[in-house]
Amino acid sequence: MKNPYILIVGCFDTKGEVFAYLRECIRRNGEQVVTMNTGVMGTTEAFPVDIEAEAVAQAAGTTLAALRQKQDRGQAVELMGQGAAIRVAELVTRGGLKAAISMGGGGGTYIALSAMQAIPLGVPKFCLSTLAAKDLSRQIGHKDITLMPSVVDVAGLNSLIQPLIEQAAAAICAMSRVVPSEKADAAGSIAISMFGNTTACADQCTALLKQQGYEVLAFHANGVGGRTMEALIREHRFDAVLDITTTELADELCGGVCNAGIDRLTAAAETGIPQVVAPGCLDMVNFWQPDTVPERYQHRQLYSWAPSVTLMRTNAEENRELGQQLARKLHGAHATVVLPLKGISQIDAEGGIFYNPEVNQVLFDSIKENSDETTKVMEVNAHINNPLFAKVLVDELLNLLEGKEAQSDKGAKWESTGVQKFFRNGE
Repeated sequence: MKNPYILIVGCFDTKGEVFAYLRECIRRNGEQVVTMNTGVMGTTEAFPVDIEAEAVAQAAGTTLAALRQKQDRGQAVELMGQGAAIRVAELVTRGGLKAAISMGGGGGTYIALSAMQAIPLGVPKFCLSTLAAKDLSRQIGHKDITLMPSVVDVAGLNSLIQPLIEQAAAAICAMSRVVPSEKADAAGSIAISMFGNTTACADQCTALLKQQGYEVLAFHANGVGGRTMEALIREHRFDAVLDITTTELADELCGGVCNAGIDRLTAAAETGIPQVVAPGCLDMVNFWQPDTVPERYQHRQLYSWAPSVTLMRTNAEENRELGQQLARKLHGAHATVVLPLKGISQIDAEGGIFYNPEVNQVLFDSIKENSDETTKVMEVNAHINNPLFAKVLVDELLNLLEGKEAQSDKGAKWESTGVQKFFRNGE
């Protein structure tokens, strides 16, 4: 399977006719095809199957006979998804896989999206699905998967589905032939997190880093963005991280809609790359429309950022916990935390709706108290969106990248720049 090919993944037991047509369309476009059956109840005689469902089931530690005997569709779908991902990972390792495509309803889509998790970023992934108009963010994760609505069920050829299959085949073939542009020489790649409330800071940092020759990749801290950034850090895509918008920690703590999970803010520490962190937007938890805010929070300070976005101001107790979490996630990391004393979001500025320096101080104190000896903490007498703060962030990141460590005693006096440095254990 070394020659370049397009992988077709699908339940050939119930949808053999439509997959036969998809295969034919791709081959008519001049591409080679490898097929993987994930159907539990059988296979197809309509075309050759390269990887049968039994091999997929075995990869997940089971057999088709066991799955059929148990008659638990949910478990079967989950296990076949796991097995498909393992078999696809093996194909990736062998080389030659240039794209992947699938079609299906609920179960087929779940299995296909699970399988595609094993395919690296940049390799085209396409799914024609009855669920394409639904929220599949959890199933897609951080992968670059293209979804196309099937309009009708993927249950046999007809005048509606046939042209869509032809278009899907043409799309994946065209995508598979794209030759990536050569990347311009850069000093390195930097991941940066941002939000609407920290856009000014992110833009200023990006401009300063680009002046130094760095490529900067921004991730929106909306849950999916944070998970994606963490995953790509673990894939060693970056030389350093400028994590200025850690708001997803607040959503994870309070059940907001921008929850990036418990692994947020851990990848850089695990991979050992430098990171500069700010508590950007930890003053807020994100919900959708006002009626979606949980009843236990209805008495809290709420603000409509947009008709579909409601923000809740975090309180002192939550900030104490957030400070502990942020600091402890950085234990053992090559990290600096920079605290903007005049506000941590656009609306947490003097006169702003969320401005509350007393609660912010609880957060700052908690970060300092819970940081270990490997973490440097700096305070800047500026708002997070002030150009001074952006310059401090970038200068510190460049220092870490160059292996420079500032020398100072814990609690040093204010410098002319308005920066105070703290080091644990007098380091």
